[in-house]
Amino acid sequence: MPNDLIDKLTTQYSRKLPFVAYRKPKEQHVTALFQKDNRLHHLAEFSESGFIFAPFDAQKEIVLLHCDERFEIDSASLNSYPHTEFKSIVDTSEKQFHIDLVKKGIEHIQKNEFQKVVLTRKVEVECTTDPLILFERLLANYQNAFCYLWYHPKIGIWLGATPEILLRGTNQQITTMSLAGTQKFKGNLDPTWGPKELEEQQLVTNYISHALGDKVSDLKIFERETIRAGNLLHLRTKLTADYKKERLGEIVSALHPTPAICGMPMQPTKEFILRNENYQREFYTGYLGELNMKYETRRSSRTRNVENSAYKAINSTTSFFVNLRCMQLQENKALIYVGGGVTKDSDAEKEWEETVAKTNTMLKVLNVD
Repeated sequence: MPNDLIDKLTTQYSRKLPFVAYRKPKEQHVTALFQKDNRLHHLAEFSESGFIFAPFDAQKEIVLLHCDERFEIDSASLNSYPHTEFKSIVDTSEKQFHIDLVKKGIEHIQKNEFQKVVLTRKVEVECTTDPLILFERLLANYQNAFCYLWYHPKIGIWLGATPEILLRGTNQQITTMSLAGTQKFKGNLDPTWGPKELEEQQLVTNYISHALGDKVSDLKIFERETIRAGNLLHLRTKLTADYKKERLGEIVSALHPTPAICGMPMQPTKEFILRNENYQREFYTGYLGELNMKYETRRSSRTRNVENSAYKAINSTTSFFVNLRCMQLQENKALIYVGGGVTKDSDAEKEWEETVAKTNTMLKVLNVD
């Protein structure tokens, strides 16, 4: 990253003042937002403006970072850093615990208590690398993901590279997606998907379509496709609809948490997760992003009058991303969060292997072999 942005982020961090730096998927510029004081603000209503950070548990408060200063730079040229060795501090009993948890989830599905549940785990590794270096590695490796570095002195540091949009709203139209199913990328972008992955992804699509229901108009569901996120492939279905801004809060509440990060139906799977996972997810599988941020665009006019050859338009943009492929930094360690969807066709051992593959996304950023 250019030195001027590094200097601004370093200064803000040294003063223990909140900030977020991020790059949207397939874009070339990094945006940084700075809050001038260290107050912990919470979202009151979705008509406010700023950058929000929402936890997995929708009953808990959403953090709102005020945009007192905005700074943008081109991320086309990125620095490289030498590899550093890290020692894993993962508990050896973790594998068996997760396999048993998945088996328990399958048993509840077989009893028709729910159709799908997303079960996750936390991996701890030693890490003393500067957060800015980690962020730059994310930018260099995950062009198609939403890459971010978020800090608040009263909460801590989170960063990640998530491939999943919760919701994007511009000019009275929203875009969302159902993302589910995972396999390793082996050079083929058109792989064969098994019944477990196809059913899992269809459940998410059906849920989102039903949840939006009477809250939007002109709902369109696009063809299912395979997308790549780093060394993994996923199934994705895009959905678009028209909406009214005053209903944004209702729409977000209906979507979060989706079956892609919780399960279906939502209430019994959420209760199962909170009761059986051996840790608190906090902001993992929550969502984050811009809320009603103003952007100026310049559009060309067809008139020959030079004075009117271009005009400016101010657009209000909302972009929320599900907080996947992320880590939390605490003192000299990084907490990496991963998980997967469990259905009646799931195999507990394979579900464990899927979480291992997803862990590698963040381990590569830490240079852990």
